[in-house]
Amino acid sequence: MNQEIKVYNEKQTLGDKEICDQLATGIDNELTEAESKIWHAHPVWFLDGNPIVGYSKQKAGIRLMFWSGADFEEESLSVRGQKFKDASVYYNSVLEIDRNDLKRWLKKSRDIQWDYKNIVKRKGQLERLK
Repeated sequence: MNQEIKVYNEKQTLGDKEICDQLATGIDNELTEAESKIWHAHPVWFLDGNPIVGYSKQKAGIRLMFWSGADFEEESLSVRGQKFKDASVYYNSVLEIDRNDLKRWLKKSRDIQWDYKNIVKRKGQLERLK
C-alpha cells in the first residue's frame, strides 16, 4: 500500500480505518498497473494519469467513488454526480463491502473511462477514452 495512503487510513477511526484498508487492498490487488497517491487530500488511483477510483471520509460514511462509474450500469453505485460521470457508494462498516462487487467495478473502471486528465484543457468537456 502506498505510504501516503497508509497514513491517511491510520488517521481514521478504527471502523473507518478497516473500511479504508480493505478498499485500498482490493484496489491495489485489482489495478496493479495503477499509480496511487493522495490527491486533493484523498486516496486516488490513476491509470495513465487519469483518475479512476478513490475514497474519502464524508458525513454519510466512507465514500468509494469511480470517476466514470455512471456508465458502469451498476445499481449499487447509486450516488451519481450531477455534472460529471462519477458514481459512488457509501460504507459505514467493513461488513458492507462486497468483494465481488468491488472486483467487478474495478474491472469496469479499467474498461470504461472518461478523460478527466484533460478536462481543464477541454474547458470542462469530457470525452470518452474507452
